[in-house]
Formats: sequence, structure tokens, C-alpha cells
Amino acid sequence: MRPEALYLTDIVEAADAIDRFLGQVERRSFLENALLQSAVLQKFILIGEAAAHLPKDFRSQHPEIPWPSVIGLRNIAIHEYFSINWEIIWVTATQDVPPLRRQVAAILARDYGPE
Repeated sequence: MRPEALYLTDIVEAADAIDRFLGQVERRSFLENALLQSAVLQKFILIGEAAAHLPKDFRSQHPEIPWPSVIGLRNIAIHEYFSINWEIIWVTATQDVPPLRRQVAAILARDYGPE
């Protein structure tokens, strides 16, 4: 198994990629751009996959992070792709990912040394 720090780093890097992808993009542009949607969704899949590989006891030690939601979004993206609501993906990417990134980066810095 990979070390926990690597999975946490994967999450931070994927969150950073989402931020770069969406940079100055407006909601409407995102909703009309299948390529951008695919790129963002792929990073959500990576985030959820990394979270799912973290040991359950690790996740339970960090209840401030909504692990079930993070992993659940990955499951929807993989198994229910055609039912994805792109408005929800937009809101998640723009409102939920930044705090998730900060929380995971804080765990990395505190428990595994500087980012």
C-alpha cells in the first residue's frame, strides 16, 4: 500500500488542477464546455479514489473532511456517469474543493512535514 501522505498529496494536486482548469471560467462557460467538464470530473475521480484508499481509521481520525461525500462523488462519476448534474459539479468544484484542499494540506503539513 502507498503511504497515506502520497494519497493526500494526490488530493491536493488534483484540487490544484481543478483550480487551474476553472481559473477565470464562468459557470455558463463550464456548463457549455464538455472538454472542461471531463477534465474536472477526472480530477474528482482521482480525489475520490485517493480518499477511498486511505485507511478507514485514518479517515475516522479526520472527521472534519466529508470522506463519504468525496468517495461518493467518485462512485457517481464512475458508475452513474450519465446522471451527472453539471451544476452540482460546478458548485462542488468552486465551493467545496478549496476548503477540502486546505484541510488536506493542513493534515499533510501537520502530520507529514511541509507541503
